[in-house]
Amino acid sequence: MATSNGRKTSAKSRGQSGIGLAAAVLAALIGLVWGADALQTNNDSPPADAIVVDGSFSDESSTGADVADSDLSQFSDLPSIAPTDLPFEALDTLTLIDSGGPFPFDRDGLTFQNREGLLPDRSGDHYQEFTVITPGSDDRGARRIVAGSDGELYYTSDHYSSFAEIVGWQS
Repeated sequence: MATSNGRKTSAKSRGQSGIGLAAAVLAALIGLVWGADALQTNNDSPPADAIVVDGSFSDESSTGADVADSDLSQFSDLPSIAPTDLPFEALDTLTLIDSGGPFPFDRDGLTFQNREGLLPDRSGDHYQEFTVITPGSDDRGARRIVAGSDGELYYTSDHYSSFAEIVGWQS
């Protein structure tokens, strides 16, 4: 038997503490590796070239990005977004647009006049606006889909301050 601090320990208890120490070291190493990866991928602020849509950001150069490459846009020079990267409620709105309604708000389907000038310039009745329901909001919220008569679709999460062109939607 060995002594440590005046106490007797058996070979069995020394082996168990060695295993416990090895497990703790292994867990710490895994935590360090995972933590370093998280620091690289979970920044609090977007990089300068990121596209911000619906309060989150995506680095266009990364694989599996939340926002599709801008060159996928068919109707505009705006950033593009894939349907899978939209909020779930936006997919409901897109399905309602395809089926012609019924829409949850009286203003859905009315002409969007593009007063902000962010969408391509078209005739006065080219665009229609549709509400994307915002859970917890007591009004229509800020999220909309704007549909053009040529089939183009745009998403805004900030009540027309910015837009992304929806690409790849198939009803």
